Amino acid sequence: MDCIQIRHANEGQLKDISIDIPKNQLVVFTGLSGSGKSTLLIDVLYNECQRQYLEAMAFQGIHKPQVESISYASPAIVIAQTDQNKNPRSTVGTMSDIYTDLRMIYEKLGVRYCPHCGKLICNADCKEETKKLHQDFYVYMYCPHCGYKMDKITRSYFSFNTNEGACPTCQGLGHIHTIKKENVIDERLSLEDGAIRYFEKQYNQYQISILYKAYQHYHIPIPQNIPIKQMSEIQKAILFEGVDCKSVKEKYPDILPPKNTTQGKFEGIYPILWRRLADKNGDLKQLGDYFEVIECPDCHGERLNDLSRHITVMNTRLPELNEFSLEHLLNWISDLKTNITTQQLSFVNDYIIDIETKVSRYIKVGLGYLTLNRKITTLSGGELQRLRLAATLDSKLSGIIYILDEPTAGLHPKDTYGLIKILKNLVELGNSVLVIEHDVDVMKEADYIIDMGPGSGKYGGEIVADGTMEELLQNKQSYTAQYLLKEETIPTHFRESHQAIAIENACMFNLKNISVHIPTNCLVSITGPSGSGKSTLIFEVLAKRKANISGLEQFDKIVEINQLPLTKMKRSNVATYSEVYSEMRNVFAKTKLAKSEKLSAKYFSFNTAGGRCENCEGLGYVENNMLFFANTKVVCPVCHGHQFQEKILKILYNGYSIKDVLDLSIDEAFDVFKNEPKILKRLQLLQDVGLGYLQLGQSLTTLSGGECQRLKLAKELIMHQDSQRFLYLMDEPTIGLHPKDIEHFLKLLDHFIEQGHSVIVVEHNQQVIRHSDWVIDLGPEGGDNGGQIIFEGTPFDLQNSDSITAKYLTK
Repeated sequence: MDCIQIRHANEGQLKDISIDIPKNQLVVFTGLSGSGKSTLLIDVLYNECQRQYLEAMAFQGIHKPQVESISYASPAIVIAQTDQNKNPRSTVGTMSDIYTDLRMIYEKLGVRYCPHCGKLICNADCKEETKKLHQDFYVYMYCPHCGYKMDKITRSYFSFNTNEGACPTCQGLGHIHTIKKENVIDERLSLEDGAIRYFEKQYNQYQISILYKAYQHYHIPIPQNIPIKQMSEIQKAILFEGVDCKSVKEKYPDILPPKNTTQGKFEGIYPILWRRLADKNGDLKQLGDYFEVIECPDCHGERLNDLSRHITVMNTRLPELNEFSLEHLLNWISDLKTNITTQQLSFVNDYIIDIETKVSRYIKVGLGYLTLNRKITTLSGGELQRLRLAATLDSKLSGIIYILDEPTAGLHPKDTYGLIKILKNLVELGNSVLVIEHDVDVMKEADYIIDMGPGSGKYGGEIVADGTMEELLQNKQSYTAQYLLKEETIPTHFRESHQAIAIENACMFNLKNISVHIPTNCLVSITGPSGSGKSTLIFEVLAKRKANISGLEQFDKIVEINQLPLTKMKRSNVATYSEVYSEMRNVFAKTKLAKSEKLSAKYFSFNTAGGRCENCEGLGYVENNMLFFANTKVVCPVCHGHQFQEKILKILYNGYSIKDVLDLSIDEAFDVFKNEPKILKRLQLLQDVGLGYLQLGQSLTTLSGGECQRLKLAKELIMHQDSQRFLYLMDEPTIGLHPKDIEHFLKLLDHFIEQGHSVIVVEHNQQVIRHSDWVIDLGPEGGDNGGQIIFEGTPFDLQNSDSITAKYLTK
């Protein structure tokens, strides 16, 4: 058969969908946000393909999606925006193994000074000797000038994840945490008056009691109700560093320290903070007020130890190479091949070929501007997808279903055609490429389009139109067709600004010492090719004040809305993050039956023991270990996916159990809680940012970068004070939004500005750029060829400029 046949799919909000999807074609799935595209392609098609494939290999008991049948499918690969490596040590170089290849090159060709005679030596020219000591083998090398014997420098010495290579001060992270002492303690106050800012209420009294027992243990006067600044040095030493500190041991060598808190074993206010940070694996989310991250003072962010970071190849140190863009690295590798001997080339040729192959792939998918040391945790969803997509470019597999979720996210329109060519190459190999997309250029190049809707959430879940682009445009029910046929014009009148933010001489990363004025009380778009320096200018320079900046004093707060994941925890969902769930639990606890059963609000939480199902600990599923495959989720056999105990599910509010509420979309919940003002206010703000289609119980780990941003924005609005004036900084907030949804979102941004706020967005979306009051375009290209101001002015003036962005401003 030449079609994948899906029959009667009812997963999520899907309404008994039956559709034939053409095989061996580029098929675009489009429609409003929340219309069911991801549900159909990932939750139904991909999961059923995976289930059928694994069951054919005798893996049984895998959950079947709510679909009657899927026929003529084949093994599927999904490349989604949410597949993110959370390891803070992982970089583009390590993830791609390009850094591993470079470590091998530096092992073979590294040049350094002999520690004995001081002359330059190259590993390739040194005689080696292997000896066995205590069951281990050690490799030594001899200086060709003086014969000095030394340890051979191997690939391990160039890894910041090994003891041999890592800087001992920062353990190879490149940065260290330091305590912001001025935020921890106010020395003008006494302990009783709250001098220690993170000692709150009862905890403050408890810690003070232990501290005073410590003073008694060492026969030190108790400084009750005395400002910290008036304490003696030893009193401060115990308060700051605890009874185990060096100062106490030196002053009282004959007194054994207290054994427990009853005797006065006081930990110290700084050690307590360090322990809390360690317990959270360095996550500053809750401790950010008391710590700051600074560049390592020893390696200056280069992550390697002193010996490793000073070894060179072709007069270039590895940490310097690690800061090269991929495009620059390719040039360096080309120079290396022409500047080494035939013998040296034989040592490293395999690694050179691997680097050339991988870097060429990344350049093809528009990622040539990325640097090797770019942390994976800082990449956008679109960049992550293209990194994974690049790995498939040289694959000769056929008969595969590739499912991609908005691969153009974060991509400048000029790079879109390169991506389309890659997708078409996969089709030519005999694969089916199914893409969730709103990008008009991708739609134009598609062989087939499936438009879902007509609305979002419960108003979606249907096939509105399917066929070629020409057939889609003839469908009057399609919002997508309405947008494609709409004549786009650029306004001639824009909001005026009477104040500006001035950035002078910004030269971070690839920024070329630029100066720029950003109008306030306006919608300002920062545009330019991928990697041109947009995010650096706004989120590194402006937000972190890494240049001479004036004009920020007019704002009460800078609100950063970026694409970083909201959480690593699968237990966090839309309801808990927006804090609307706390109010909902209170409502259930106030029902007549809950009161008679003495069920407080905590019993309606799936995160604490009491009312939840303990077999799955409130998740509704248990993990099924698939050994060599990714773990699968199996519906909990005890609660059957309901997350709560039966006694909790019997408590109803307006006919809904707490589990029913978690299954509602934000839009649906609006009707259920229409008599609860506190809940309605939060739900309204979630609707205002275009998230009404999200399910309240949807895990935050499943949200796209754009959805994460809009949810962060909604939470900021929930905490918003009407009298305050904010500067909003947003990084491509329209990712995942259909053009009709973008119109709604732009109205929200207009409302912000009318209230006196200012909005700066880093964007590629042409709708947003046309709607802006001011555009600052960076370029002319990405990476080393970016970092310059190409244009400043209104969108109307932009269309007449030489900017690459201007070429794509109108359809």
